[in-house]
This record gives sequence, C-alpha cells and structure tokens, in this order.
Amino acid sequence: MPIASKRVSIKPGLDLGGPSGLFLIAGPCVIESRRHSLLLARRIAAIARRLRLPFVFKASFDKANRSSVESFRGPGLDAGLDILRAVKDEVGVPVLSDIHEAWQAEKAAAVLDILQIPAFLCRQTDLLAAAADTGRAVNIKKGQFMSPAEMGNAVGKVRSRGNNRVLLTERGTTFGYNNLVVDMRGIPLMRGFGCPVVIDASHSVQRPGGQGSASGGDADQIPTIARAAVAAGADGLFLEVHEAPGRALSDKHNSFPLARLERLLEGLLRLKTALGGRS
Repeated sequence: MPIASKRVSIKPGLDLGGPSGLFLIAGPCVIESRRHSLLLARRIAAIARRLRLPFVFKASFDKANRSSVESFRGPGLDAGLDILRAVKDEVGVPVLSDIHEAWQAEKAAAVLDILQIPAFLCRQTDLLAAAADTGRAVNIKKGQFMSPAEMGNAVGKVRSRGNNRVLLTERGTTFGYNNLVVDMRGIPLMRGFGCPVVIDASHSVQRPGGQGSASGGDADQIPTIARAAVAAGADGLFLEVHEAPGRALSDKHNSFPLARLERLLEGLLRLKTALGGRS
C-alpha cells in the first residue's frame, strides 16, 4: 500500500502534496536576468494553468558551489530577490530559491514562499534552524552522500523549531566519479516521514564535474527518471527548464527544453491518474 504524505500549505489556496495531486517546481538553474526570469515564469505558468497543475517558480540567486571560480554564479542575494519578487508580483506564482548561509534566511523569507536547502548543506543544523525559524516552507534536497533514511534527521531539525512545513527532494546518490543514480525505494521511504517528496529529475541526470571545469549531464534521460519517480509515488517534479538549454548560464547539460515541457507533464499526469495517484 502506498504511503500517503501530508500536504504542505504554501499560501492560501495552494497546498502541495497529500491528495492535492502532482505539483511542479520549475525554472532556470540560475537567475540570468529579470527579463529572462519573467519570460520563463510566464511561459511555464501558462502550461501549468492549462494542465491545472500547481506551479512554483524556482531560480537561484547564487550558485555557491559551481565547479569553477570562472563559472557564472548569479546576481546575488539582493538583486536576485528583487527579480524573484517581480516574478511573484507580475506573474502571480509562488517562488523558491536556495539559501546557503543562516544569515540569508530572514531576508530571503521576506520574498520567497519556499526556502530551499541545497543538497550539499542538508546536514547543516544552523542553516536548517534559520530556515525553519522564518515560518516559511522548507524544501530540503537530499545530499548525494545521504541515504533516504538519514533524511529523517534533517526533517527533525526543522520540526524541532516548530515548523512542520517540510518538503524533501530526491536528486540522486553519488555513484563513483562524476555520476549519480536514483534509488526509487527512497521515495516511499521519505514519504513515510510525513513530507511531500519531490523528484529533481534534472540534477538526477547530472554528471557532477563531468566537464572538468563544469558539470555535465544527460537531459534526454529526464523523462525516464520523472516517470519512474511518479510511478514510485513522488508528489512533485523539480525541473530546470530553459528555452535554449545550450545557452543556459548554468547546468545546460541537464536543463529540460521548454518546448518539450507540456508533453512531458501531460504524460506524467496520465501516469499518476492511471495509478490512482491522489494519495
């Protein structure tokens, strides 16, 4: 019998997880510009509306763990939050971004609907506590070095601060050098913590450091990972989307083409319906 996750309220009228059905967290890996962020947010939101799919726009204001010091990191905290506020106000969708240090949490929470904890930082107690203390929903990405069962400790750190609005995101486990694999058994296991579980189908096909001074990836395998995860009970899909992945300023090898997004989502919704997936 599938394990039902609890729903998490993001804002009035928007719950993620539980019986609410599949939801989408999507956007470019990094904020490239205000114009670009608004363009993608509007186009993804239009697709989500047609499919009646709850949608949260994501983009990072700072990619603090890029492979090379020469890599584009993003506009930074203040400029990035200004752009995400514009997306929120002008497109009318909730927004998500990563925080990397505890001091960023309060400032980010003034704009973000969901604070995300990067995979490499998922055990950082002070960072988790600071995110929890804002009262915002917290999305914790499972570290590539963590078992699914260990993520219960990360959830416990957030809940110990009185915040039960926690999501968990699977993004693969390190498999040798420059490769990741996804163990789909982790999805029902992590749902057992009472959290909606999201599959990051983009980073699951990443090849960290695989290009030497940058990460590689195999975006063609994103649909395979997404379908398998939905079949395993995933509540949500996390996807890096770009209208021209080859020109993306970050993670171009594992970004999904905007032109193919609607067809992918239609198939995932049909699969979830066929499996009776409203639990």
